[in-house]
Amino acid sequence: MSDAAERKMQFLFALRSRGVTDSRVLTAMEKIDRGAFVRGLFEPRAYEDMPLPISCGQTISQPSVVGLMTQALRVQPRDKVLEVGTGSGYQAAILSQLARRVYTVERHRRLVREAQDRFDALGLTNVTAMLGDGSFGLPDQAPFDRIIVTAAAEDPPGPLLAQLRIGGIMVVPVGQSDAVQHLIKVTRSETGLEYEELRPVRFVPLVEGIGQE
Repeated sequence: MSDAAERKMQFLFALRSRGVTDSRVLTAMEKIDRGAFVRGLFEPRAYEDMPLPISCGQTISQPSVVGLMTQALRVQPRDKVLEVGTGSGYQAAILSQLARRVYTVERHRRLVREAQDRFDALGLTNVTAMLGDGSFGLPDQAPFDRIIVTAAAEDPPGPLLAQLRIGGIMVVPVGQSDAVQHLIKVTRSETGLEYEELRPVRFVPLVEGIGQE
């Protein structure tokens, strides 16, 4: 077995052992090579189950957390998905394998450009990276079937909840940035919002406004 094949096998085994069991999610994570989203010094560690630094002081999330968040989202093939916090573009690329359309919003111009270049290089035509303040969502494209937030808010942001379709699911880390955060799954029903606490996590804070770079 080649080194690359062995690394991929170990990568998928690590995901399974940490609770990522949905076959569609595992297939998407096998197909989208995390190595394409990690550059420079940390490239050799792309297949380890750990968060890694990227440009603009941001991080690419731990693969098992990406898998668990994606699994909790329960994306269906006809879904339109909003991601807040593009970062490297890795999470959006995985979602592109599961959904009809993915819109991803990022406040750092450089990250938007780099992510879109990666999507183009991988031939992912159903995902669009946009510069914007993700805490306000994308009203022009709302409502969304699924919303995923990859930065921690003190509460699930109201504008995002308002853009969630009835029957829709949002997965968001909630909590103070320097304290314990919890991954929350919000389901919108005819009668209101249902909240389910999934697990403790640690994410960069959700910041309003557009970044400097």
